[in-house]
Amino acid sequence: MNTKRLFATITASSLLFAGTAMADDPRRSSNAQFDYAQVISAEPIVRLVTVKTPRRECWQDTEIVTEHRGRERNAGGALVGAIIGGVIGNQFGSGRGNDAATVAGALIGAGVGSDANGKGHREVVRYERPVERCETTIIEQQEERIDGYRVIYRYNGQRYSTRMPFDPGDRLRVRVDVRPAG
Repeated sequence: MNTKRLFATITASSLLFAGTAMADDPRRSSNAQFDYAQVISAEPIVRLVTVKTPRRECWQDTEIVTEHRGRERNAGGALVGAIIGGVIGNQFGSGRGNDAATVAGALIGAGVGSDANGKGHREVVRYERPVERCETTIIEQQEERIDGYRVIYRYNGQRYSTRMPFDPGDRLRVRVDVRPAG
């Protein structure tokens, strides 16, 4: 039985405190009334901001291209030249001289074969071709942004001012809360 009485006391106290808190809240006050005040002025509150905008510009340009056409040098000509030079060099001399002549013939033949393989068959060609080139630049501009409005209004012969997120127009709805002074 005591627990039921304790629970009832706590519940009643909670409701009493909640009712008192709601009565003190001007948004929930039962004495609040609404009326309209005359707007004297509404001036925009302006701030400057920097806006960055990327701008891409493209244009046609000319590029010079260099190409090497023809046969490339390869080891085949040098190898064939070394073999032929070695055979020819082997025909000269005797003993150690024959070996030296064979080596010298192979070296000379490799050089001649390498040069003969690449000469006269390569050409360098240069020509122009169109190419698109692009560049991105950042354009900065100062812009005015409205942060709100400084509103001056008159109600019941008194002047008031407030800041609002929008222009209220010619009249402004106001809350009038009447309660005893005390």
